[in-house]
Amino acid sequence: MFYFDPLYLVFMLPGLLLAGLASLFTRSTFSKYSQVAASSYVTGAEAARRLLHQAGIYDVKIEPVDGMLTDHYDPSSRTLRLSSEVYGRNSLSAIGVACHEAGHAIQHATGYAPLAMRSALVPAANLGSSGSYILLLLGFLLNSAPLMLLGIILFSLSVLFTLVTLPVEYNASSRAKQLMVSAGIVSPGEAAAAGSVLNAAFMTYVASAVSALLMLLYYLVRSGLLGGRRD
Repeated sequence: MFYFDPLYLVFMLPGLLLAGLASLFTRSTFSKYSQVAASSYVTGAEAARRLLHQAGIYDVKIEPVDGMLTDHYDPSSRTLRLSSEVYGRNSLSAIGVACHEAGHAIQHATGYAPLAMRSALVPAANLGSSGSYILLLLGFLLNSAPLMLLGIILFSLSVLFTLVTLPVEYNASSRAKQLMVSAGIVSPGEAAAAGSVLNAAFMTYVASAVSALLMLLYYLVRSGLLGGRRD
């Protein structure tokens, strides 16, 4: 028979609850301000382009991408991809998200160290997120401390990635909040509303980091590396 560990729920549920609330808050805030047009009537794509040009960046492509809140900056191809709700819309939500992604492009162009670190961690984080669970499962089933330790080390790489992501996302939002006003894209009053969308989105990254840390703590406790003897 398979053994279910109640301790797993103790560590997993708080992270799931926090992630769910953060996602709900982000979507509701985005939806709220997607109904409010900026007085400049600048679209998301135009706002991102204006920020990039103001920073002296002219070699970043801006293109639409399918999906909702799938906006991202790809440093490998120097491409800023904006979702349909952002690319051609002139709402405060669209402008906030577009300027945030432009902030990532500016980070890349200026050599922002945490962004470079996060990009370097991508292969390790991918390996950690996929390979760690196999090693941990085998370690628990075979009662093998070396396998569990190796699995925890791999999982720690994905945890590190979520932690490094926090300053990257916070800095991009901070740049966006300042530059969207100085570039004349939104008024100071509108900037608070656009910024609230970015604040909500940042909470999803905080929730992800908390969830990852809780799971790492669970694996440490369950393996006996933290808190005494393993079962």
